[in-house]
Amino acid sequence: MRKEDKQLLIDSLAQLLTDNNNFYLTDTSSLNAEDTSKLRRLCFKNGIKMRVVKNTLLRKAMEKVDRGYDELFDTLKGNTSIMFAEAGNVPAKMIKEFRKKKDRPILKSAFIEETVYIGDENLDFLTSIKSKDELIADIIALLQSPAKNVVSALQSGGNTLTGILKTLSEKGE
Repeated sequence: MRKEDKQLLIDSLAQLLTDNNNFYLTDTSSLNAEDTSKLRRLCFKNGIKMRVVKNTLLRKAMEKVDRGYDELFDTLKGNTSIMFAEAGNVPAKMIKEFRKKKDRPILKSAFIEETVYIGDENLDFLTSIKSKDELIADIIALLQSPAKNVVSALQSGGNTLTGILKTLSEKGE
């Protein structure tokens, strides 16, 4: 590969790293062509961009971006695939689903919203992380809950009051 081509690839990776706050570094080394194709289709279906990268080029791209990726450098050994996603937990869920049938991909490390997770033992934790949209939905549900209780109490109180007035009016007759 020519030096100019390498530089274009580094710039492309650096742009992807800049544009995405969430990415996973995985080892897909023992997957055959058919399994790799299935993994790529599953990534596409879940909105994940997956690329197989050379470790040295990825490291240079990380150094170029300078976002605190230093902890990830030790995981850049062997075969490395990088997965980018909008939500931090989507790749973890997808990896867990794929590993029901295969033993790969193995999670080397993950960078989620400026936090680094190293090692495959973090996969279960990463699946439980809520995405930004899920957190917003939880907050909205919490904010709506007291209002719903007040409306419910007013409605049930109104029905009770109506029932009492109806009973009293019938007694008077």
